[in-house]
Order: sequence, then C-alpha cells, then structure tokens
Amino acid sequence: MNAGAYGQETGDAVVSARAVDPRGAVHTLGPDHLGHSYRHCSVPEGWIFTQCVLRGGFGNADAITARMEEIQSNRTQSQPTRERTGGSTFRNPPGQKAWELIDRAGCRGLRRGDAMVSEQHCNFLINTGNASATELEELGEDVRRRVFESQGVRLEWEIRRIGRQPAGRGAP
Repeated sequence: MNAGAYGQETGDAVVSARAVDPRGAVHTLGPDHLGHSYRHCSVPEGWIFTQCVLRGGFGNADAITARMEEIQSNRTQSQPTRERTGGSTFRNPPGQKAWELIDRAGCRGLRRGDAMVSEQHCNFLINTGNASATELEELGEDVRRRVFESQGVRLEWEIRRIGRQPAGRGAP
C-alpha cells in the first residue's frame, strides 16, 4: 500500500522496492511500476515487499528536527502510540473518516477478549494483553459489520492480513 500522513506519502520517496510473488520469484520495481495512489499500489495481490530504498530530502537540520518533533507530538496526542497496535486499521472511505464512522457506530472501547478498539483513536485495534490474531480479526469484522448496519458504509481493511481466512468468515 501507499502509507501516508501529514501531507506526504511513501510513494513520494520510493526509489525502488523489492517484492516476492506467491511463487517465490523476486522482483525489483521502480516507482513507475508501483502505481501509487491513496493507500494503494498496483502490485498484484499476494506480493510481499521485503526491501525498499527511499530518497530523503535536503533541508535545514533544525527545521527538520522541529517538524519531526511537531509530528511526533501530534501523533502522541491523537493516536495510541504507546500501545500494541497494527497501526491504522481501516481505510478512509472517499470523503469520510473511518474513525468517525466507527465512533458513530458505538465501537469506541469495544472488546473481544484482549483485543480492543482504542478509546483514544477508534481506527486502531489494540492488543491489551494476549489477544490472538483471531480475536483482533473478529473484532475488526464486528466493527465493519456495525458500521455497515448503522451507516451503510463498508469499511475496507487497511492492514494487510496474511494467511487464509477460515470458512464462514467474511465481510458483511
């Protein structure tokens, strides 16, 4: 995917990336082969990235440090940075914010075992102890179901889940 925050995206800095396809073949890709857009790249489903070369920018060291500190402060205030999470869980639907949909669906603080929707930023699922991948995934699917039932919006996972999904489980 093409992660982004604070007006920048990973795709803006990519020089090259290496990925392994499902058959085990290794591919080295330049930016023109990645097809970056919002939270997306055009690499086929199932490819796993193993390496990335990024290009940094030049600037005044003090200004760069100040910007990094500002971003870190904003993240700490708005996101559960000291918790065990997989990062932002769902993509923002066009023109909407996933966290607002989740909050309106009454999911803030929702739990399944040791898996919990963050009280601080409800587009983060937290492992509060010994949550299994199944608990986290089932909690996420419950959130998706509740958002769809209450607002008619189908949230898409932003986190890439690797493995096979058991029969009988899926999107609402």
